[in-house]
Amino acid sequence: MVSEAFRGEFYQKVDSKARVSIPAAFRRILDAEDPASEDFPRPRVYMVYGGKSRNFVECYSKAGADALAAKIEAMELGSPERDRAERDLISRSVMVEIEPDGRIVLPLKVRAKMGFGPEDLASGGEAAFAGYTNRFKLYRRETYDAEFADDDDDGVDPLALVGRAARAG
Repeated sequence: MVSEAFRGEFYQKVDSKARVSIPAAFRRILDAEDPASEDFPRPRVYMVYGGKSRNFVECYSKAGADALAAKIEAMELGSPERDRAERDLISRSVMVEIEPDGRIVLPLKVRAKMGFGPEDLASGGEAAFAGYTNRFKLYRRETYDAEFADDDDDGVDPLALVGRAARAG
């Protein structure tokens, strides 16, 4: 169970060494859901870069990553659905420790998923962090801005969507 929801949108610079600061509000959740241990004295973020149709990296706290893994383990062993979930959500993921200054270095496969090549890092790119309750998504800022530029044009009140889901459940 998530102790607090990841909320909000944040934009952070990615430096020439592929380092980016995790927003402070997100770091507090990551820290709370990954108590320090002898093996891992710093909080971790689990970054899922799998899924061909995804143009973002999905990020989980330790507790969130464990909950996701438990749901996958509950799937039928050997089923195509479980195999795909394991491949795209477990195999194609990486755990990164958060530096004391709140930054992480984006691993190569994460950078590739986000569309950051060496030339982008040299010229200074930006990452968009978007909260999604029990996880957050990490995009290249241009991708995020383009994807959500027109998303509110359907005339539907988002609270009505929540109400429909509550009645259906």
